[in-house]
Amino acid sequence: MEQTTYFEDYEIGQSRLTFGRTITETDFIVHAGHTGDFFPHHMDAEFMKSTPFGQRIAHGTLVFSIGIGLTATVINPVAFSYGYDRLRFVRPVFIGDTIRTRTTIVRKEDDPKRTDAGRVFERCEVINQREEVVLAAEHIYIVERRRAA
Repeated sequence: MEQTTYFEDYEIGQSRLTFGRTITETDFIVHAGHTGDFFPHHMDAEFMKSTPFGQRIAHGTLVFSIGIGLTATVINPVAFSYGYDRLRFVRPVFIGDTIRTRTTIVRKEDDPKRTDAGRVFERCEVINQREEVVLAAEHIYIVERRRAA
C-alpha cells in the first residue's frame, strides 16, 4: 500500500504492529547460504544441545531481515531509509518461534544536509510469541517536508 506522509505529519508516539511470521529451518538454511554464516550456533543441532540454549539459534541478521521486512507493508514515496542505529540482539530466536515487529516514532529533527527534508526516528522492536523483545533497533528515515503553499 502506498501512503504519502510528510515530515510534518509524523507524530511522536505513533505506533503500529505487523502481522506474524514463523521462523523455519528453511529460513536458517537459506540465510546461511546467502551470507556464508554456517556457524554451528545456527546449523549444528548436536553442538547446540550442550549449550545453555539447548537448540540452534537464528542468525541475528536473519531476525533483523525478516523483522524489518515485516514492516514493509506501507510504502511512503516521500521518504527513504537513511539506515539503522543501536541494533541489538536481545534474546535468541529458535525454529518455530513467531515474530512480529512493533514500530514507534520516537523523535524528529531537521536534516542538516537537506532543508527540504527532516529525519524521523522510529524504534523497531521485534517481538516473539511471548511478547518478549528479541531484537531492537532505531530506523532513521529522511522524509520530505510539505512544500510551502
